[in-house]
Amino acid sequence: MTAERRLHRLANHPISPTDHDDMRTNAEHSELNASIVQTLATELESLRERIDALESSLERKTDHLDRLETELDRERAENERLEARVEELERAQPPIEARLDAHEKKLNANKDRVGELQARELEKGAHLLAANVDESEIDVAGGRLERIGKDDGGRYFRLPESDDPLERGGDVALAHGDLLPIQQLAKMDDDSLRATTSSLPSRLAATLWKARTDPAVGDDPWENGCKTVQEYVTASDLKHWIRRQEKGISDDYAKKLVSRTIDALLELSKNRLAVERTRQRKNGLEYTERRVLLMADADIPGERPSATERDGPETGGVDG
Repeated sequence: MTAERRLHRLANHPISPTDHDDMRTNAEHSELNASIVQTLATELESLRERIDALESSLERKTDHLDRLETELDRERAENERLEARVEELERAQPPIEARLDAHEKKLNANKDRVGELQARELEKGAHLLAANVDESEIDVAGGRLERIGKDDGGRYFRLPESDDPLERGGDVALAHGDLLPIQQLAKMDDDSLRATTSSLPSRLAATLWKARTDPAVGDDPWENGCKTVQEYVTASDLKHWIRRQEKGISDDYAKKLVSRTIDALLELSKNRLAVERTRQRKNGLEYTERRVLLMADADIPGERPSATERDGPETGGVDG
């Protein structure tokens, strides 16, 4: 039915109450349908936006996948190149190993030659720098090498007690542990000496030994000997020396310190020193006096035994 016909019908027929109810119902239905249509349109628009977002995400993932496939192709090509290189190196390995074996044999032969030459030089008395010597590979007479230090600060190997004919590196500098206790104490300064020993006679013995070997000490009571005696100090000179070292002590106490200092000298030198009693004459009186002797052939580490005759008074015979 067309709109004109409906309008004509409505004009020729009065509207009844029933018609009013139908019109109200139709209006409500229309409003409901309009609401449903609006909701569906909104949902449709949301779905379209969601589809667009998914399509964009899919495009990005597709691009990323394409890049990964391209990188994978490059990695495969690089792996193939490396595998080919490995095969090439493996084929070349046997000749290289053969050359290395030849070099190793040559080096071992040269090492044996050097070791033999070093052994011969050491047996002739040479001192060889420790850095240049493989101690385990040196075969020398007696089978033992001695490691020493010298004045130049270097470390050397030698056969025990052999002197270097070329005198390189200066004199042998003995290790602290190689020295006699009296030598070890004599190397200390006053503070270290006091910290090491609380015994006054031991400190006096160390200072007395230092005075014999170190001109810087100044107060040296030792005298040159002769024939078999290298140096000596008398008990009377030692007493006066002790009183100069220990200011304010009495003559009687100094006499006691003389005996104790001599005992300390003998003990700390491991009896490398000797004591004798000699008869002396002074002011018409004869008396017996003790002397501490360093014999010319005494085995003092770092000092060569010497039988050279020195100027000085001859020592008397040992009395008991």
